[in-house]
Amino acid sequence: MQKSADIQALNHLVEKESAFLEKLREVAGKVIVGQEAMMDRLLIGLLTKGHILLEGMPGLAKTLAIKTLAQAIDAHFSRIQFTPDLLPADVVGTTIYNPALSEFTVRKGPIFANFVLADEINRAPAKVQSALLEAMQERQVTIGTQTFKLEEPFLVLATQNPIEQEGTYPLPEAQADRFLLKVKIGYPGIEDERTIMRRNLNDEDIPVPQVVSKETLLQARNTVKKIFMDEKVEQYILHIVFATRTPAEFGLPELAPLILYGASPRATISLAKATRAMAFLQGRGYVTPDDVREVCPDVLRHRIGLSFEAEAENINQEAIIQRILDTLVIP
Repeated sequence: MQKSADIQALNHLVEKESAFLEKLREVAGKVIVGQEAMMDRLLIGLLTKGHILLEGMPGLAKTLAIKTLAQAIDAHFSRIQFTPDLLPADVVGTTIYNPALSEFTVRKGPIFANFVLADEINRAPAKVQSALLEAMQERQVTIGTQTFKLEEPFLVLATQNPIEQEGTYPLPEAQADRFLLKVKIGYPGIEDERTIMRRNLNDEDIPVPQVVSKETLLQARNTVKKIFMDEKVEQYILHIVFATRTPAEFGLPELAPLILYGASPRATISLAKATRAMAFLQGRGYVTPDDVREVCPDVLRHRIGLSFEAEAENINQEAIIQRILDTLVIP
C-alpha cells in the first residue's frame, strides 16, 4: 500500500509537470470552440502513446484541432486524405531510381510526422489501412530494405464519417482494437456556433504560438506512468472489461444475448493507461473511479461486438457500457 506521504509527493510532481496543460488549453481554446472534450482525448493519446479514432460529421474541427495541437507543441503535422485509389507507398513512402547515381533512393511518405491526420480512414482499401496500422503499432516503417524509426511524439488521428458508407472499407475489429480511444464528436451548442460563425465572417486568422516543447511532453509521459492506481481501482477496471465478456457473472444476464464478443485484454491496458492520463489532466497523482468512468465509453465502444438481436433492438455499445457502469459497485 502506498503511503500518504508518497501520494502527496506524487501530487506535487504532477502539479509541476502538468502546468503546461493550462497554456496548451488556453492557446487551443482561442482557435477551437466548444470541443474541450475532444482536445482532452487528444492529450490523453499524446500522454499514453495511444492513437485516436474520431467519428463525427464533416466540419467539426477535427483537422483544425490536431493542426493547432501540432503548432502549439512545435511538432510536424501531416494530413493524408484516404481515397479508394490510395496505395501503401502513398502513406509510408517508396524507393525511387536515380539514374545519375545508378542507385535507388528513399522518398519518405507523409507518415513521417509527429501528428498524422488519416482523414476518412475507411475510404482506403485494406492494404493501405494495414500499412498505416503497422506504423502505428511498431512505430517504425520499412521502405525497401531500410527500416526507419518514427520520431516521438507520434500520434495518429484517424477520422470516420458515420453517415455515408458507400464505397468504404470498414476497419476490421482487430485493427480498430489498436486505437486507444474511439471518440464520437457531436455538434457545438448554439452559443459556440455563434462564436464560430462570427470568427469566420470576420476572417480571423488567430496565430498559434509554440507553448510546449517536445521534451516537456515526453517528460510528462514518464510522470503519467508514476501515477498511483489503487488495487480497488484496478479491480474495478477488470470487472468492467470482464462484464463485457461474461455479463451474467456480474449480475447482467440480460446483456449476454446482446454482446457478440467482449473487450480484449488490450482494452484493459488501454483503460488503465487512459485513466492515469485523465488523472494527470486533472492535476492529480492518483486515479479515482470517476476517472475510469469518464474515459470508459471512449476506450470500450469500438471493442464490443453487437449481436443481431442488439442491432434489431437499436441497442448500441454506449447503452451496454452505461448499463455495466450503473450496475457494478463503485469502489
